[in-house]
Amino acid sequence: MILSENISSDTLKNLTLEEKNLLCEEIRAFLIDNVPKTGGHLASNLGTVELTVALHSVFTTPEDKIVFDVGHQSYTHKLLTGRYSDFPKLRSKDGISGFPRHAESEHDAFIGGHSSISISAALGIAKAMELEGKAGNVIAVIGDGALTGGQAYEGLNNVSKLSNNLIIVLNDNEMSISRSKGSVADYLTRMRSSRSYYDKKAAVKDFLSHSDIGKEISKSISGTKDLVKFAIYQSNIFESLGLKYYGPVNGHDLGKLIEILEIAKMTDEPCIVHVKTKKGKGYKPAELNSGEYHGISKKSAGAQKSLTFSETAGTALLEHADTDDKICAVTAAMKYATGLEHIAKTYPERFFDVGIAEQHALTFSCGLAAEGMLPVFAVYSTFFQRCYDQLIHDASIEKKHIVLFIDRAGFVGEDGETHQGLFDVPMLTSVPNTEIYSPFDRNTLKLCIEKALYESDGIAAIRYPKGVCPAGVRRKYRDFYYSGKQNDTLIVTYGRIAHFAQSVEGADTLALLKIFPINAEAAVTAAGYSKVYFFEEGMKNGGIAEKFLYELYGQGFTGKYTVTAVEGTVGSADTETQLAEAGLDREGMIRRLRDE
Repeated sequence: MILSENISSDTLKNLTLEEKNLLCEEIRAFLIDNVPKTGGHLASNLGTVELTVALHSVFTTPEDKIVFDVGHQSYTHKLLTGRYSDFPKLRSKDGISGFPRHAESEHDAFIGGHSSISISAALGIAKAMELEGKAGNVIAVIGDGALTGGQAYEGLNNVSKLSNNLIIVLNDNEMSISRSKGSVADYLTRMRSSRSYYDKKAAVKDFLSHSDIGKEISKSISGTKDLVKFAIYQSNIFESLGLKYYGPVNGHDLGKLIEILEIAKMTDEPCIVHVKTKKGKGYKPAELNSGEYHGISKKSAGAQKSLTFSETAGTALLEHADTDDKICAVTAAMKYATGLEHIAKTYPERFFDVGIAEQHALTFSCGLAAEGMLPVFAVYSTFFQRCYDQLIHDASIEKKHIVLFIDRAGFVGEDGETHQGLFDVPMLTSVPNTEIYSPFDRNTLKLCIEKALYESDGIAAIRYPKGVCPAGVRRKYRDFYYSGKQNDTLIVTYGRIAHFAQSVEGADTLALLKIFPINAEAAVTAAGYSKVYFFEEGMKNGGIAEKFLYELYGQGFTGKYTVTAVEGTVGSADTETQLAEAGLDREGMIRRLRDE
């Protein structure tokens, strides 16, 4: 067995091609066996085994810098850079991250949890190395899905101006998380299918070298490459941006991958290597349904048995769409993950997957709203952070009525710092004409969706967590739930942790449903207590607890006010551990009340 704790980038270079192919088989088998035990991204890593082995065969980290975009396909890279024995603790507390993380290893050139950033980051690294006189290559590995993000083009537009030592590897698997959408995907498909281009290119070169007329023609056109393009009327966007283009090449043919990367390494100008891979390669279920196996839960590669918040939101939206033809659903490559597959199937003309382009998705939604449609943009909290400017400029100023399904709000567990949904509340509360709802079960989620659709007239955001959605108790709600006064101590909270608060003895509960703007009646209720404890699954700085305290003082509150919320970034661990360590579970609430 070649794959072991002794494998490294150096030992890899001493293997024959046959041994490297055997290593790829072993890595693929290792991932199929181990990722379901820890949870993580399976399909994307199975698709990039040969590519990563080829990269480490040609380049030497950390002297050469590999920047992975999004980074969820970096498991093989981790196995080849000294983290084989740590793999059983992948995505766990005090274990290794599911994404590249420079603080974890010098072989991880740049943190990577969000898409479309690799070219910009790699370009900055390359320029810094050039300025400091450091030798080495910089390689940005970007997928065709991430290439739908606007920042990728901002980076591409600057490559030829700023760097000669940058290699971009385009991992083209025709997928993002859901299937790639839009003109970029269509363009890459045309490039992949245009084998005739390469056949004609070779034929024209041969003609030029053996024909007198060819030699005469080439005098009037500078360079064989320009003549070839002139002859067959073909070019591509990458060469137009000043990059040397190589490919496409079979991303599972290790020998060809190594050869083309060696050529790229020798190229004295920025270049792009177009690699075609198959997501889920080597594992039939993942090959057939790479979307389902993009990210899998620990101990189970299938769907969750219990209904999740995402699924509940998706089915509730479909029910409204059945009776309201103004409703449109928008997603950024997250159709299945956000529960929108039902409306996509039933009303395809009102469903829009814009690819990994959250900023476009939000402004596009505002455009729909401008003409009287009722758009619902479903997006993970962590990716929604990209939309701040569009939220202010395109949605808030002219008070466009859009509805935001902020999925994976709060702690999301093992995905680590880059994916926790802890910043959407401070972001949203700073924007005028915004209302925020935070349900805590199936009943309140459906209520919040109805309120956001038909009782709001500006930005209406509904934030809900990852995971199982409890059925809840059927009761009438206003903008908050209040248990009634039986004590002189009150717990105020919102979201899923409201269930913990309701079970704490010796304290009454005020669970906010519409968390912003603060309901004046809720503030009046809380002002009648001498001790108020606010528990918030979100950032303390800029959170709802701060806003609530301001309202309390406006009601003449003179009692004791204590806040328990999140401070700083949060690493990988299961959600239960994260809640416990933040003091936001039932035991944490009891302990806080007792210690105070």
